[in-house]
Amino acid sequence: MPRIDWTIQQQLLALRLYCQLPFGQLHQRNPDIIAVATAINRTPSAVAMKACNFASLDPAIKQKGLGNVSRADRELWDEFQEESETIADSAEAAYQQIVTKEDAVPTIKKPSGPTESIREVKTRRVQSFFRKAVLVSYGNQCAISGLKLPELIIASHIIPWSENEKRRADPTNGIALNALYDKAFDRCLITFDEQLRVVLSSDLSRSLAQSPEAQKLFKIEGRSLRLPTRFRPDEEALASHREKFFSKAQKKAMPKM
Repeated sequence: MPRIDWTIQQQLLALRLYCQLPFGQLHQRNPDIIAVATAINRTPSAVAMKACNFASLDPAIKQKGLGNVSRADRELWDEFQEESETIADSAEAAYQQIVTKEDAVPTIKKPSGPTESIREVKTRRVQSFFRKAVLVSYGNQCAISGLKLPELIIASHIIPWSENEKRRADPTNGIALNALYDKAFDRCLITFDEQLRVVLSSDLSRSLAQSPEAQKLFKIEGRSLRLPTRFRPDEEALASHREKFFSKAQKKAMPKM
């Protein structure tokens, strides 16, 4: 039988599977892989192999990949690194259109450009992709405390959502943190040093000194970040967060004129 090339939408579905399933579940018996295979008229084995091939391009686990990567796969992976928001949105839209048969965008829109509702749909898709990719990479548990309760785990952006559109769906720009540590990280009350150990701000330390009960919640200074199975946090993004952390501390320490 002649070989049938993978369409871009099928590639996107395979990339989505790779990002959102634990590596050990990327096999032909997985219900999610079977659902995609049925929707695109390919075998579960072929879909599983396609998803696994992206591991050959992932620095975190490339030794586990199958190594049968096409040029199109490599180009898609490179584009994902550069334009994560665009690829994540396209992957989620493909899943809605092909697998779940949902409308990817509202059917009513103004001819002058994207409406607010369309932007909201895109935002939800990108946030969903990012959250699943980050939480799966960290085993659905907090990277500091080890808490494993998905309802309380946040996919925290290292570089904030508002500061860099290209990094919005980049899993290497995320860390899985429980809701409390997520808030502290977002407000630069905690950060990670070059060895990925937790650093507390002086403001937080002073506050904890006045509250023995709160000390139990933040008894984390010096604790090492639990590394994910894939999509290791980007060093440049962490350095940017540290810079903001220490810049904020310096401004607080400056005497008022």
